[in-house]
Amino acid sequence: MFIYLLKKLDWVLIISVLLLTIIGLMSIFSTSFSHDKSYFYKQTAFLIIGLFLMLVFAFIDYRFFRNHSTLLLILYFLSVLLLIAVLFFGKIRGAASWFNFGIVNFEPVEFAKLVMVLIFAQYFSLRHIELYRITHIVISGAYTMLVAGLVFLQPDLGSAMVLIFLWLGVMVIAGIKLKQLLILFIIGLILFNIAWVGVLKPYQKDRITSFINPYLDPQGSGYHQIQSMIAIGSGQFWGRGLGHGPQSQLNFLPEQHTDFIFAAIGEEWGFVGLIIIFILYFIFFYRIMRIALQSENNFARLFCIGAAIVFIFQVFVNIGMNLGLLPIAGISLPFVSYGGSNLLINFVMLGIVQSIAVREK
Repeated sequence: MFIYLLKKLDWVLIISVLLLTIIGLMSIFSTSFSHDKSYFYKQTAFLIIGLFLMLVFAFIDYRFFRNHSTLLLILYFLSVLLLIAVLFFGKIRGAASWFNFGIVNFEPVEFAKLVMVLIFAQYFSLRHIELYRITHIVISGAYTMLVAGLVFLQPDLGSAMVLIFLWLGVMVIAGIKLKQLLILFIIGLILFNIAWVGVLKPYQKDRITSFINPYLDPQGSGYHQIQSMIAIGSGQFWGRGLGHGPQSQLNFLPEQHTDFIFAAIGEEWGFVGLIIIFILYFIFFYRIMRIALQSENNFARLFCIGAAIVFIFQVFVNIGMNLGLLPIAGISLPFVSYGGSNLLINFVMLGIVQSIAVREK
């Protein structure tokens, strides 16, 4: 049975993810070579654990989650409790986003992303025909806004936006009417204007406005994007080589192992390295959507699409902010950036996608 299931896994999807993770590991090792190598060792350990978790969840029948709505509600309220608790007990580097357990940190929002994909897949798979009823939009919106609101308070605007776009994306796939979507868009614009006036902190406003012209404040709000663009530009076509990127090695480029790892890779691997990343992500998304389209089960299809939305949004925003095309949002690059919580949850999500691939073929 074990060998049979192994053969039915989508190995093209697995290989694309492994290559992305290896590229990330090489960049983490390169940028930390002259000082702290602990990031590399930890990420390697997270990769091994993540692969194990992926196999475990691949062998669990995905219909277990579909058929146990009570379990999903328990997981949802657990994620809410964790997000509340982290506001009081999880302050690290000015943000209440992580629980510190000594050598590792746990970020509850990553767990919440997985839970929300499961919740939406289960909820909308049962109600896709009745989605014209405003009740289902309001209920699913309440699920989203409670979690997204707690994440926003950390403050983590980027992850809050991931959850909101997940909700909107799944509703579009589930069959929301254009009129309803336009109403939600108008409500969103009104709420954004209210948030801009009375909720967003000054540094969050600076991040949103500085990407238009970061050189207006090159040593302040525009610093990150300027250094990122310099790093990518200096890599040119072939790159400067591993360990030879001055922006990364001399720490001009901030967060080169997390939010700005794409720029670090661009500096050391050049345009060629960035094209490889784009190709691998294309294969990754294509295989997930292929599994979704081959699935006859609504839950399976919506879970795959929900997972793809989470990954696509994070890739789009991270690369966009590295290129100076989008505001800095503090979103990591899936499977490439350093981060244990993010990597492990991504592999769990991938494991459920593999479970669907195995059983829907």
